[in-house]
Amino acid sequence: MLFLDQNRREMVEHQIAARGVRDSRVLEAMGRVPRERFIEGRLREFAYGDTPLPIEEAQTISQPYVVALMIESAEVRPGDHVLEVGAGSGYAAAVLGQIAATAVGVEWHKSLAEKAQARMTALGYRNVRIVQGDGSKGWPANAPFDAIIVSAGGPSIPKTLLEQLRIGGRLILPVGEEPRVQELILVKRTGKHEYDRQTLWRVQFVPLVGSEGWARALISRCSPTKETDLALPR
Repeated sequence: MLFLDQNRREMVEHQIAARGVRDSRVLEAMGRVPRERFIEGRLREFAYGDTPLPIEEAQTISQPYVVALMIESAEVRPGDHVLEVGAGSGYAAAVLGQIAATAVGVEWHKSLAEKAQARMTALGYRNVRIVQGDGSKGWPANAPFDAIIVSAGGPSIPKTLLEQLRIGGRLILPVGEEPRVQELILVKRTGKHEYDRQTLWRVQFVPLVGSEGWARALISRCSPTKETDLALPR
């Protein structure tokens, strides 16, 4: 355990802080959440490498730097009510829960959602809840949200997610014309019908499935990239 704790500290220092993430709340949250608990089997030994890793249902747990970058860019603060779309293993939602008052993660795959929720229970993260559903439609039962983070790439910005932001809320998501190559977009809601948009970074994420994402049939025809949930050079 001490070895893993040391690896986690080195991950935060060398992979995240050294690459420009400055928000102390994000750095502290990344240092508290045991990433190895969100990975199964032999891949646990790579939990603190600077890379995404495969999980069940042909999904991934994101590169640690990407998780930190997205949370910092979304300006998540104490007291916030946040949503993560594409929760996967639950890792990013767990990190969000270390900063925000409450976090809801929506995951398309039932098996992943159930395992992720079990991890939250085992780790005692009572302010984080993982549910199964079509994340491209958000989670209206708990809207509006101060921040929404989408951990899967869609063809456009889902209108429903924009509507579930509070005024002053932030939405960050990967958007691209092809299922597996995107740009990371930050949207801030400035009024009832007003939004500011900023392009941050080139990324590769698994495709967003759902009514406002990619059709499953299209995704199945696409060849997977070597790595996903990854920040690319500018």
